[in-house]
Amino acid sequence: MNTDFSIRLISNNEILNVTNWAKLEGFAPGIDDISIFRNTDRQGIWVGCINDKPIGSIACVKYNPQYGFIGLFIVKKDYRHKGYGVSLWKHALNYLRDIECIGLEAAPNRLKDYQKWGFNMSSITNRWKLHDAQILPTKNFYKDLNCDFKVVPGRQISSTAVLNYDSQREPSPRPHFLRDWLNNPHGNVNALIDKNGMCHGFGRIRPCILKDNKQGWRIGPLLADTPPLAELLIRQLVSGLDNEILLDCPGLNPYANYLLSNLGFSEISKTYRMYKGNQPPFPMNQVYGLACLELG
Repeated sequence: MNTDFSIRLISNNEILNVTNWAKLEGFAPGIDDISIFRNTDRQGIWVGCINDKPIGSIACVKYNPQYGFIGLFIVKKDYRHKGYGVSLWKHALNYLRDIECIGLEAAPNRLKDYQKWGFNMSSITNRWKLHDAQILPTKNFYKDLNCDFKVVPGRQISSTAVLNYDSQREPSPRPHFLRDWLNNPHGNVNALIDKNGMCHGFGRIRPCILKDNKQGWRIGPLLADTPPLAELLIRQLVSGLDNEILLDCPGLNPYANYLLSNLGFSEISKTYRMYKGNQPPFPMNQVYGLACLELG
């Protein structure tokens, strides 16, 4: 390892470079995602540098004293297997040392590596792809009548209602992250409401950068009371889009695979959710899409 290696917080003018690294790794980063990560925890995104030039990155974000998440763990190919990744990893664990539970998404070939550091596998996360919205079935897959509900733009429902809905279905409250995530100008947010204006689901779709430099779309988060309501949200979110659409779905939702496959999505890859510490005991049967793999 080069003796001039150091680790420091990411700067604004380095966000684009790290986004490009994520693209090359096939992460399909959303436009402006990393800026939101950074704003969630101002001390949470770090770069490893040689002579102050970044060659690696890691996000280690504290949502609250009970929960943190590690992601965006990248070392440029020319600098791998030289100890830089281990140094970044140890730095992240040290930063989150007082957090009760730490989560991450692991590639299949990294499971044993993370297990050595005390992480245990919880569930599979499936990445689904829809080639474009035109291949959705013309008629709703679910025949349930949903006349008591309607899909509205996110701005037509209070952020408090959405945050309350999310907090009852996610392992740990994330109001600061979610507020930034839903109010970001890149992409669209829709919510499901009943006749009384109560929230029964919401989702966001945003542009992302594919490995071939083409623009795609990523859905996330996507939460809904029932599969038929999740279908209504998906149809609205993807309406009129003709590019590749990605969605990362927790394997703990027993309804999602059936819904997505019947809407024309195909499963293209999988990762594994792992935790170190006390895993949050939360059902996931109303979570159809994660906000992002990099931050859970």
